[in-house]
Amino acid sequence: MKDFLVVFTDLDNDLNLVGGQWRKAALQTARQLEKGEYFARCLCQWTKHYIRDCTNLPFRQSSCAISRIENEELAAEIKLHLQSLGKYICALDIVHYLDNPAVQGRHGLKKTVSLKTAQRWLRKLGYRWKREEKGQYADGHERADVVEYRQNTFLPAWASIESRLQMWRQDDPTHEDSESPPLPPSTRRVVAWFHDESTFYANDRRKLRWEHKDEDALPQPKGEGASLMVAHFVSADYGFLQSPDGKETAQVLFKAGKTRDGYFSSNEILKHAARAMDILEKYYPDKDHILIFDNATTHVKRADNALSARTMPKKSSQTWGVEVTMTDGDGKPIIGRDGKPLKTKVPMVPARLRNGNTQPLYFPAGHPQAGWFKGMEQILQERGYDTKGLYAECKGFKCEAGWIDCCCCHILFNEPDFLNVESLLETQCCERGFRVIFLPKFHCKLNFIEMCWGYAKRIYRLNPPSSKEADLERNVIAALTAIPLTTMRRFAMRSRRFMAAYKCGLNGAQAAWAVKKYHGHRVLPETLMADLDKASNSPLA
Repeated sequence: MKDFLVVFTDLDNDLNLVGGQWRKAALQTARQLEKGEYFARCLCQWTKHYIRDCTNLPFRQSSCAISRIENEELAAEIKLHLQSLGKYICALDIVHYLDNPAVQGRHGLKKTVSLKTAQRWLRKLGYRWKREEKGQYADGHERADVVEYRQNTFLPAWASIESRLQMWRQDDPTHEDSESPPLPPSTRRVVAWFHDESTFYANDRRKLRWEHKDEDALPQPKGEGASLMVAHFVSADYGFLQSPDGKETAQVLFKAGKTRDGYFSSNEILKHAARAMDILEKYYPDKDHILIFDNATTHVKRADNALSARTMPKKSSQTWGVEVTMTDGDGKPIIGRDGKPLKTKVPMVPARLRNGNTQPLYFPAGHPQAGWFKGMEQILQERGYDTKGLYAECKGFKCEAGWIDCCCCHILFNEPDFLNVESLLETQCCERGFRVIFLPKFHCKLNFIEMCWGYAKRIYRLNPPSSKEADLERNVIAALTAIPLTTMRRFAMRSRRFMAAYKCGLNGAQAAWAVKKYHGHRVLPETLMADLDKASNSPLA
């Protein structure tokens, strides 16, 4: 106000063009203070009131006032209260909490805060209103059978090849890690090839963008549009599996659907694995290759006539056999007149005793019941079990925990030859000298090709919308090709840190915490368990 009056009353300066002009003087003063027209109008109003009454000065709250949320005790108490409410909280919860007389008495409050103030306090406490981020799936991770397979089968299998895998520098994945364990003489490097399938949709496009306020809503396609499934192998050493010149590739494009290419069954998996092994034998024979698949039913499918105690009768049977679908020369099901696949029965393969001898499951020629199935009771008696009083199987095959001889089916199910039946995929690959490892169920983070799919889909969504299948295929191939090898190696190192966390005995949620906290580290630190205990005891854990 003082500066404004000085400018207004300055009439002696020849260069002064605003002296004596009320509004122009106010505007010039506002501009000198880097303010706008609103502030100039306020100056005029404040000054008129002051001229009429010298005690009428504009009141302005001091900018150095401290918000009550800066009080650490009050902030900590509100945090604990919000955590007790669960993950779905709102600003109104703070308003209601501070309306409690006991809370007001502890912190010297006379009344609760407004909704606007509560919203500002939430931001001060670190909360943000946004879409919840997706993390690692946790359902099924700690199921007893999954943990047993992860700790006693998968991790030992991975440990047996880990020392022969190539490591990569975290800061520059184009160079090999100088700390990679040296290989003994005549030992070949191992390349781990991870397999998976993913589906791209024609109408899958970006949902979040900067939208002008005047834009109108446009009609959107209702469905996901045409789909294209991609099956591939990837390694940190070479990227997606293909020949060095890129002319031969293990990539499979499949149009899933009843009226299209059908469905990606176990037969397609076997063909895909054979195609990958052909490329590896032809172009990369100087290294040993491990094929790693997830635990999908199409991957672990056994032969139709493989050993299984699930449907065996207890007594001998003349007609019992394994029911299989009849196929033609191309492996496709033969459809009957009713539109359903034709079925036939085939004998189950012989079993193998603990001493390695073969045990036929059907009575031999010359026996009074020659060709008949022996039944579980006879099979167990030949193995030295006493079957007197045993049921064929417990109701619903839900045997009581801890029992190993409650029924015939349970005993046979846990016999080594019935338990360790190879899948068709393992049999086919082992015959050609390739080892197969199956990932634990629900552990998608261990397969870094999942991160490659996410990277490719982010690029794919940048394309303009199109419902043409030709555009869909072209855009999918271009998106997959755009993934840098260095990025794939960073994804692979992240998956290896998950394996290291499980090796330390962490569960699914703890492993996700460890990998996120030590993101960027080549290996997890030795203080991992101590850091985890510290985080678990935190009031914010």
